[in-house]
Amino acid sequence: MEKRAILPRDWYARDVITVSKELLGQILVRRIDGRILRCKITETEAYDGEKDLACHARAGRTPRTAILYGEPGIAYIYFVYGIHWCLNVVCHPLDDPAASLIRAVQPLGDEDWFAQTRPGIPTAHRTDGPAKLTAALKITGALNGTDFTDPGGELWIEQGKKESKADILASPRVGIDYVPEPWKSMPWRFRLRK
Repeated sequence: MEKRAILPRDWYARDVITVSKELLGQILVRRIDGRILRCKITETEAYDGEKDLACHARAGRTPRTAILYGEPGIAYIYFVYGIHWCLNVVCHPLDDPAASLIRAVQPLGDEDWFAQTRPGIPTAHRTDGPAKLTAALKITGALNGTDFTDPGGELWIEQGKKESKADILASPRVGIDYVPEPWKSMPWRFRLRK
């Protein structure tokens, strides 16, 4: 597969809703064990700063959330439910915390890798959730703070296809039942129409 341009830092320094929609169709790249794995991003969720009661930044700057206040285009990876890693990309300019959760990807080749890292799981369901994609791509907290704009790193995002607005579905975010309205129902989950 041909190498594409890496999305620059200023691409992420925009409104998190816009970035989350435009991440759909872009290519998440993982360098691991001498391999380069590419996956098309198919689902995201936006988390919009301290005012968004579903965003980790709602509590302000803490040791855990400090990365959200940093440079855009950086990986924010956290552990959830004591068993899963979740991969986010920091958005907005410096000191304006926001992130887009990468919820699902579609592998572009390397079927043997995904069959090995997600054995016994049907191909269509190996990377169709945030914990599934981090397990398949061996993404853990060790990669927290990785620069998505660094082609020499272990994770980056390349320019993919710009998806049509008609092919993007919006709905409320998943797993935030504890959050009050209006945040609970904000239609900030974006996915590609199958």
